[in-house]
Amino acid sequence: MDKIDVTLSPYAENAGESRGRLHREDESSTRTPFARDRDRIIHCTAFRRLKGKTQVFVANEGDYFRTRLTHSLEVAQIARSLALSLNVEQDLAETVALAHDLGHPPFGHAGEDELHKCMEPWGGFDHNVQTFRVVTKLENRYPAFEGLNLTWETLEGIIKHNGPSVHLLSRPSWKAVKDFNDIYDLRMDTYASIEAQIAAIADDIAYNNHDVDDGLKAGLFTIDDLRDVPLIGPALASTEKDWPDIDDRMLRLEGVRRMIGTMINDVTTETLSRLEADNIASAEDVRLASRQMVTFSAPVMESLSRLRAFLFARMYKHHHLNRTRSHAKRILNQMFNLYMEEQDVLPEEWYQLVCSKDTEAGRARVICDYIAGMTDSYAIDEHRKLFSFT
Repeated sequence: MDKIDVTLSPYAENAGESRGRLHREDESSTRTPFARDRDRIIHCTAFRRLKGKTQVFVANEGDYFRTRLTHSLEVAQIARSLALSLNVEQDLAETVALAHDLGHPPFGHAGEDELHKCMEPWGGFDHNVQTFRVVTKLENRYPAFEGLNLTWETLEGIIKHNGPSVHLLSRPSWKAVKDFNDIYDLRMDTYASIEAQIAAIADDIAYNNHDVDDGLKAGLFTIDDLRDVPLIGPALASTEKDWPDIDDRMLRLEGVRRMIGTMINDVTTETLSRLEADNIASAEDVRLASRQMVTFSAPVMESLSRLRAFLFARMYKHHHLNRTRSHAKRILNQMFNLYMEEQDVLPEEWYQLVCSKDTEAGRARVICDYIAGMTDSYAIDEHRKLFSFT
């Protein structure tokens, strides 16, 4: 596609000036490079599997609660809204948002913690690194290269959306990123693009809001419990002021909707203020800035901290979720240890891959990749087949 002539903010990325891909390809005649990245992510196996992976509640507990897939879609929608409000590259922000959780294992952070524990002798496990490995190596869909061959800007955003990461390259769990970076420098010592920063904060906005929604729906707390909680409490109060006779279901939905709007407006205002104060006039200025550009204001950060404390106490540490996490950890631990001891019980494709590795570390990583790619229900079913005759 020819150089794109669009009027974006000067600090935005421009798809027509992308640094390109590790493996050179002819450009699409119908899509920008970032839109093409987005489509590759949507069509990949790891993205489809997100529909069966835990966000907070195990994916088979009910069809209402968010999964990793619906969470990723909500993050992408918020990212596009923020990108539009800041007049930057919407496709890139959406692409990084859609990709950010591709490496999550089954059972959410409990699954990640257990896989890290199992893999400690061989470099550990990090879901951000696993996401990077998915898009650069594990997805096998093209005859010319491993992975999805995404643009430099998308890869940078996936691995650096939380800020400069050069200090992480020395960690054993980040070896895959270091090895790739040695070949294709992602400038790990700088901030990522403003679009990647947007995707990162969209993740925060999405999960804090939908966790309030899911927690209410699950009965872990009530609307009355939320009245004195920052952000959601005022959103509920303003809704009831406008609609005195509103029922609890609609109050929940409208309250969460207003809280999302409050957070998006705050990020937009704070980001524009920082861009002006720091004289940010180009995408390169964003990378070389002394601080992150896309963030909440200090008052909202404080309010968000109190909201998270409430969710931690009343939701994330609820005995129902504690029991689920405990069960999930046992499932993954037992499967991992069995696969390490009896590799011939793996499916044929994975068994052959394990046999191709000449070190214990290599074999362990293959087994970790297999487990990390499982959905919740697949992991539960595989565990039953391995440990029960019924």
